[in-house]
Amino acid sequence: MTTKIMAFGEALIDFLSNGATQAGELESFTKFPGGAPANVAVAVARLGGNSHFTGQVGDDAFGHFLKDSLESYGVITDSMLMTKEAKTALAFVSLDSTGERSFEFYRNPSADMLFRESDFNAAWFEGQGVFHTCSNTLTDESITEATLAGVRMARDANWIVSVDVNLRINLWPDHTVDTQRVINWMQSGDVVKASLEELAVLANDPFALIDESLVAGVTLFVLTDGGNPIRFYTRAQGNGEVMTPKVDVKDTTAAGDAFVGGLLYQLAEQGGDRTSLAELSQSQLTDIIRFAAACGADSVTKLGAYPSLPTRQEVEARLVTSFS
Repeated sequence: MTTKIMAFGEALIDFLSNGATQAGELESFTKFPGGAPANVAVAVARLGGNSHFTGQVGDDAFGHFLKDSLESYGVITDSMLMTKEAKTALAFVSLDSTGERSFEFYRNPSADMLFRESDFNAAWFEGQGVFHTCSNTLTDESITEATLAGVRMARDANWIVSVDVNLRINLWPDHTVDTQRVINWMQSGDVVKASLEELAVLANDPFALIDESLVAGVTLFVLTDGGNPIRFYTRAQGNGEVMTPKVDVKDTTAAGDAFVGGLLYQLAEQGGDRTSLAELSQSQLTDIIRFAAACGADSVTKLGAYPSLPTRQEVEARLVTSFS
């Protein structure tokens, strides 16, 4: 049985800057398909996984562009909804001279935020699967309720629940994150990926929060920290770390999503259910996270979100050059 990987949340348009940073230069923006969960879905599909996107876009030119783009990369969109009640979300992504991003979102409300608990279909959760979410669907109460409903349905189906904290503070009302809401959702996951910077927003002691999350039921907690080693923590199989590959950075837009896509693809390949997840050895987890790191590293060498996401062959080549 092929494990289904269903990414839930926003698909949006990334208008990516040309990188003009000098005085007198005119900054321009090019349209790319994006949105963190949609990026993850494409990352999985590019690797050859059974990838599905679940969410809602506007029944407008941008929404149809996103649906067509997802399908062109091999993502199954049977659970992707369209609405005329709101427009598709937009994000303008500026880059500095090192390739680092800043975001300006046009999203209040956008079509993705109008997805409701009743929009989920139990048939979507048939078979064996992974349900992936990120915190952008927690920024108001209604979309939070829908997200948690999806988590419950996934758990009822014995699916792995994946959480990418992926905090975008400027999406929250008054730029104020509801930290307890995020922590409660985070600790509902089986697999959590977060950056040290994100955990510092949620708690005074990020490592105590990791320990608390493992006690609460998280099976695997993956912590990134820029170019520093990736650390992982488990309840039973020990902890470890993986070095990050050194590459020439052009655009970091999809780096985290490429990493998550690689992680989920590998977990699906290694069994794809909650029992097999809990039984992975420290050595197996190291190999899985090394693969995910190679996905992230390869993606930053190219521009854009979807176009930067690597194939299995590209990742295998990156593993040879980075970890051999």
